[in-house]
Amino acid sequence: MMSKVNHAEENLQAGPWPFVTLRHETRGGRRLLWRARDHRKGLFRQRRALEHVRAPAWQTALYNWIMGLVFVIGASLFMAGSAMALFPKIGAGLPAWTTNVTFFIGSIPFTTAAYLQLFQAANADQTAAGSGVRPKLFGWSPNSPGWLSASTQFIGTVAFNFNTFDAINTPKGWVAQDLAIWTPGMIGSVLFLVSAYLAYIEVGHAHLSRPRRELGWWIAAINLAGCVAFMIASTLAYVPRHGVSAVVMDISNANLWFGAFCFALAAALSMREARHAGDNAAA
Repeated sequence: MMSKVNHAEENLQAGPWPFVTLRHETRGGRRLLWRARDHRKGLFRQRRALEHVRAPAWQTALYNWIMGLVFVIGASLFMAGSAMALFPKIGAGLPAWTTNVTFFIGSIPFTTAAYLQLFQAANADQTAAGSGVRPKLFGWSPNSPGWLSASTQFIGTVAFNFNTFDAINTPKGWVAQDLAIWTPGMIGSVLFLVSAYLAYIEVGHAHLSRPRRELGWWIAAINLAGCVAFMIASTLAYVPRHGVSAVVMDISNANLWFGAFCFALAAALSMREARHAGDNAAA
């Protein structure tokens, strides 16, 4: 963790190297607190002396709430697909492709919500509505762990779109299956893990932080746990030359279900956190 103090202005900034995710400063005799995640999502605007400035649409409580809801929908569909894969009796009587189609449909809300998050991060510095500045569609902020997290997650969700779509009509042969299904799944899982860790250090202001009484920290930590589970699931989904055993597939699907559960829980908590965003936010 790095920190820098300016004694003349009583300013302090800190964060996990090479990022700055926390600033304390005194402005006009008022003590202000800037945190990267709050700044990105429009949370606790009064802490940055923005309580009298109308928030842009992407930093409102409604935007954050809808984004969380879309993530919940995608994660819930992945939980349903994993459950059907683990317990085939759940889908008894349904077409054989039902499980894989459920995964693909679930990947669409994931990508939608991930883009909403990327758009929000790309325009994090526009803290006032009606500024006349054209919003950025993707942006470029490599010094921001929040933007890096959102962009890697978005690319990861696109990889899962390919992964789940290709699985609907599973190609023949283990090589074709690994190229069409396992490879994009692994790419998506690696990007999810990178994204989750960046979000974790953004809110914890350190490369490793202890649990704290802060909803944002728990959202990031739970999401990180879900990405670890997804990584395990994707790794085990590799199809070797002589096929994969039923036990390994069950372990993979169990991790997939748990990962999706973590995503749903983190997203639900973010919906609650949304009340602290935008104008007239809860303190």
